[in-house]
Amino acid sequence: MPLGRRRRPKFDPSAYDSIISGVKTIYKDKVRPLEEQYMVKDFHYPLLTDDDFDAKPMVLLIGSYSVGKTSFVEYLLDRDYPGMHIGPEPTTDRFQAIMHGAEERELPGHTLVSAASGPFRELSQFGNAFLQRFMGCEVPSDFAKGCTLIDTPGILAGRKQTDDRHYSYEEIIKWFAPRVDMILLMFDANKIDIADEMKRVIQHLEGYDDKIRVVLNKADCLDPADLLKVNSALTWALARILKAPEVRRIYVGSFWKEPLQPSYLGELFERESTALLADMSSLPRNNTTAKLNDLVYRTRMVRVQALVLHTLRAEMPKMTGKDKKQRELIAGLEEIFLKVSKTYNIPTGDFPDVAKFRHTLATSEACRDFTKFKKLDEKLMQQLDAIIRDQVGALMSEFEAIPSPDFAAVPSVVTAGTAAVQPASPPVRDTPPPSRPADPWAASAPPAAPPYAG
Repeated sequence: MPLGRRRRPKFDPSAYDSIISGVKTIYKDKVRPLEEQYMVKDFHYPLLTDDDFDAKPMVLLIGSYSVGKTSFVEYLLDRDYPGMHIGPEPTTDRFQAIMHGAEERELPGHTLVSAASGPFRELSQFGNAFLQRFMGCEVPSDFAKGCTLIDTPGILAGRKQTDDRHYSYEEIIKWFAPRVDMILLMFDANKIDIADEMKRVIQHLEGYDDKIRVVLNKADCLDPADLLKVNSALTWALARILKAPEVRRIYVGSFWKEPLQPSYLGELFERESTALLADMSSLPRNNTTAKLNDLVYRTRMVRVQALVLHTLRAEMPKMTGKDKKQRELIAGLEEIFLKVSKTYNIPTGDFPDVAKFRHTLATSEACRDFTKFKKLDEKLMQQLDAIIRDQVGALMSEFEAIPSPDFAAVPSVVTAGTAAVQPASPPVRDTPPPSRPADPWAASAPPAAPPYAG
């Protein structure tokens, strides 16, 4: 029987370059100077660098050993890659970043974190024990042009295996979680037991639910009755770990380069594969959406930050009694927020968490003397409305003019034991494309965790 090629994500990674360049220019010229003046880094999140804008979308693969992570990467790239090992025993014993390059080559972890630019420099904080188990590679693959893949060591059961690593697997996952655009939790349909370390890793992903995709791999090896039981068991197990009210979507199939095994569920597996790959095809667009939304979010936040610090400074006495007054202002911070909201017509939803803000005011060395806060820069503040109204509005119009990736247009294929299947429509994205705001300060709701927070 003739065998067709399996589908792969298709996207144009350069389609959004001009928009991201525009976002970077606006941020560096207009927003970051205000963030520096008004101590946004001390109160909220790190300032952005060129690396944050230039980095390609990243996908993090997590799962037990021999679940099929490396085979899935091989399938996406349509080729093997340096450092790849596949087998029934634990084979991938390191974190590996798979990136695009004109020629195939390996890059040691120390080289990646020492580069003048790149998304991995902060990983140096985890020391030599981790860097010896971190490597990268470059491959001439079309998929890698638009997306960086992070393969991870298979999670093992047992304390001895985790102790032998000499670095914290969970801390590394926590570092990657806010920086990647998609997290694939992969499970083997033949063994879905979730080890204790796997449970802890999943729990560390709390707050990034919109990035998580659950994949039940090697499902074509089961008959329909067994597959139904396995899928139900996995759904139940994840519901106990991922505290979310809705049922978790699980992509079911066999995600590797080989044709599917003959199965009555062949059509289902093809549709599931199409849905997952359509989701991945949207990565560059969703990445651009996140950067646009983050720019608006940061612009709104720095405006509130500047006005709150300005108000605190104005409330301070000129001569004596400064310490007492500062304590009173910190205790009555809710009143300060309310005053700023009414005076400057700022929605209460734009204000940060009052408890965290109060803690920073009380403990940060930078907040020891409120009279040292920067005066309100009226000129820069006046530019903020124009940024959202004109510059970001123009970028949003350009963004909306770019067609969404049409993965469903990929020709149908035939796999072993299945008939030709019409591709499923791409699923609704978790983050919709931004629309032109109705007023200068209207924007998408801020993310639960800022995209570049460490």
